[in-house]
Amino acid sequence: MRLLSTLTALVLTPTLLLAQKQSQKGSGYDNAPRATVLHTANVYVSADASAPPITTVTPGHEVILNGRNGPWVSVFVNTDDLGVDPDTKPEFEEPAVNSNPSSGWIRDKGIVGPTTPNGDILLYGAAAELEAKAEQPNGPKDAAPQAHRLYARVVDYFPNSPLAPEAAFHAADIRWQLDKADISTLPSAHEQEAYLRPQIYEGELKWVMKTYPNTPQEAEAAFDLIDNKLCGDWQGLPKCPEMETQLYLRYADRYRNGPKSAEALYDAAYRQGVLVTMYKLDENPKLADGAVKTCKGIADQLLHDYPKSTYAARAESIAFRAAQGIPITGNDRD
Repeated sequence: MRLLSTLTALVLTPTLLLAQKQSQKGSGYDNAPRATVLHTANVYVSADASAPPITTVTPGHEVILNGRNGPWVSVFVNTDDLGVDPDTKPEFEEPAVNSNPSSGWIRDKGIVGPTTPNGDILLYGAAAELEAKAEQPNGPKDAAPQAHRLYARVVDYFPNSPLAPEAAFHAADIRWQLDKADISTLPSAHEQEAYLRPQIYEGELKWVMKTYPNTPQEAEAAFDLIDNKLCGDWQGLPKCPEMETQLYLRYADRYRNGPKSAEALYDAAYRQGVLVTMYKLDENPKLADGAVKTCKGIADQLLHDYPKSTYAARAESIAFRAAQGIPITGNDRD
C-alpha cells in the first residue's frame, strides 16, 4: 500500500487502556463514557451554534461524554493522537496534570463508543473509507491519520471484535507508510547502509506481531518491517541486492503461504535478475550465471507454491529476460 498523503506529526498515545484507566484511583475520567466521532465536529462553548466554535474534534480523537441537552452533548475533547502501541502516557489525566482537553458541546451526531451497537463495524468502515480516500492522487491531506486513529479505536473499544486484528494492522501500516514517505524525503534516505538513515518507528507493527501471533496480520507486519533493513540506494553495487535477496527468502520461508509470501519471493527474484547485469558489468560471468539460475529457481518456486498469484508470472518473466541477457533495470535496448 502506498499512501500519497503526508503527515507532519503523528505522536502516539495508548490503546487498550480501559482496564488500566479503571485501576487508576482518583481520576475524574475513569468511569466516564468514552467515544469518538466519525466526522469533524465543531465544539461550542455552550449548546448553541450561534457563536463561533472554540475548536474541532476530528475522526478518531476521543471525547469524554459528560451529559446531554436535547441534540447536544457536553464533552471533554482530547486532541492527542492515538496508536495501537500502548507504551506511552494515558490519554486523559487529571485536569491539574493535563490542561489540554477542551470542554464544550458538540452536536449528537456520528458519535461511536464502546457500547454503540455494531460500533466496531462502524469504526472499521469509516476508517476504510478514509484510507481509500488517502490513496487517491488528490485525496484529503488528513484522511490517512484519521484512518489510522479510527482503526486504532476499533482495537481500543472492541478488543475482542473479529475486526480487531486487521484494524490493528491497518493502523500500524498507515503509520509505517506515512513515516516511510516522510523519511524518504531526507538526503540520508539515499545512503546505502540502513543504519545511516533514520529508522521508521517499529513500535506499532511489533505490537501487532506480539498481540496477534500466528495470524496473517503478524505476517503482514513482519513484511513491512523489512523496509528498515533495506539499502537506501544500491549505488550500482551488488552487495545490496545480494543481502536483500536473503531477507526476502528468509521471510518467505518463515511465513509460508502468508499474505505477503508471494510478493517476498518476487522481490527476491527481481534482485537476482538485477544482479545478473551487475555481475556482467563487473566482468564476473560465473556469478552472473549463478544469479540466472537462482532467479529461475525462485521464479519456479513461486509458480509452484502460488500459481494464481500475479507475482508468479512476473517473476517468470524476469527470469526469462535475465537468462536472455536483457537488463531488468535501465535501458534494455540492443
